[in-house]
Amino acid sequence: MAVVIAALMPVFLLIVLGFVLRRTLMRLETQWHGLERLTYYVLLPVFLVQTLVKADLSMVPVGGVGGAMLLSALAMSLLCLALRPLLARANVDGPAFTSMFQGATRWQTYVALAVSSSLFGNLGLALASVAMIAIVPLVNVLSVSVLAHYASPEKRSTGSIVLTVVSNPLIWACVIGLAINVTHIPLPRLWHEVADALGRSSLAIGLLVTGAGLHLKGLFRPSLAASVTVFLKLVLMPVIAVTLALQFGLADSNLAVVTICSAVPTASSAYVLARQMGGDAPLLAQIITLQTILAAVTMPIAIALVA
Repeated sequence: MAVVIAALMPVFLLIVLGFVLRRTLMRLETQWHGLERLTYYVLLPVFLVQTLVKADLSMVPVGGVGGAMLLSALAMSLLCLALRPLLARANVDGPAFTSMFQGATRWQTYVALAVSSSLFGNLGLALASVAMIAIVPLVNVLSVSVLAHYASPEKRSTGSIVLTVVSNPLIWACVIGLAINVTHIPLPRLWHEVADALGRSSLAIGLLVTGAGLHLKGLFRPSLAASVTVFLKLVLMPVIAVTLALQFGLADSNLAVVTICSAVPTASSAYVLARQMGGDAPLLAQIITLQTILAAVTMPIAIALVA
């Protein structure tokens, strides 16, 4: 437990630092918007490509890790949709439901990669990248579809949903990194030097941006929708993912990384999508903040139980 907490501490301290900087030294939203775009479109994709290029995938149970994460995300999505009639009777409207859906199914990439790296080094990064390949396309398609159906004033076509997914730079980074790894295409030394330099900064800046996006308003009196979503994401999702991982025969570091990836809070980018497509953005901000704070407690417990 002490080892897990020690690995998680730098991650959450960087999130806290981002929160403090947003309210002191860097108060302009445009500053953080620029950093978020830089990380999302440049730093993190380069980091993922480099991680997968260097990974020894023969040591990674791709099917087990990917399968457990894919099926757990799908199971949570179906559960949320099944709960929709009950939530409607509890006065949770369409836009609020979409925020609950995103809050229960999406994951914070920066936290997952940082914790996996801290605990298991390059192997942890490779495993988390495999999990990302399994999760990101599915949750993007489902999130956009649910928003289009329950919240968006203008229904989006199938083509626009597909375009949203295929334009995701993280998906392309994983595909390119895997392709280079499998085909053994040699890369020049200059690429490795530049990619390593960019990669080292990606997770730190990403965690700072995560902290900057936290909103404390309504934190101490969370709504029913926010409370239910926190339970679904931080408690039930890890239980589902670990159960599936055990069925796939995963153990040790493989099982631990599945636990990490399933126990992280919701992605801050979900808030942007909610604003763009008519979701309940204030509710999602509350959900993200609650999950990020509480994950500092729930993640060490979840990881320690399987370690």
